[in-house]
Amino acid sequence: MFGRLIRPSEVRMAADYKIDKARRFVLSTGTGFLSKEDVLGHMDRISADPDFDPTFSQLLDFTNVTDVGFGPDDVRQFAERNIFSSGSRRAFVVQNDLHFGLARMFEIHRELRGETGIAVFRSMEEAMDWIAVGNLAS
Repeated sequence: MFGRLIRPSEVRMAADYKIDKARRFVLSTGTGFLSKEDVLGHMDRISADPDFDPTFSQLLDFTNVTDVGFGPDDVRQFAERNIFSSGSRRAFVVQNDLHFGLARMFEIHRELRGETGIAVFRSMEEAMDWIAVGNLAS
């Protein structure tokens, strides 16, 4: 008739994350349509999480993002509002050229601010290997 009531705990966010304190690692995931508000809210939630440490590494899995509602100016805003330390290793994993280009823009904006630990990949395995090598070196 009216369908079932969806509880807040069942609502899937377009941008979600898990923190692994033992491995000093944040796994961020994007699903479906990802808006500017989703990205900014995601950053707010991570930085407010008591388990978060800005020196953690981050893997951003955007392989299930189907479309984005932001452009180059918004990417610049995201980069200006960085919540991770300049020594953190951060890997984006994307599936299409548009998402690759936007992630590279973020990487370049952060590089202009002295951060060199961001890279963009097309495979999860390559991204995890890159993060692991960086974590072993530190």
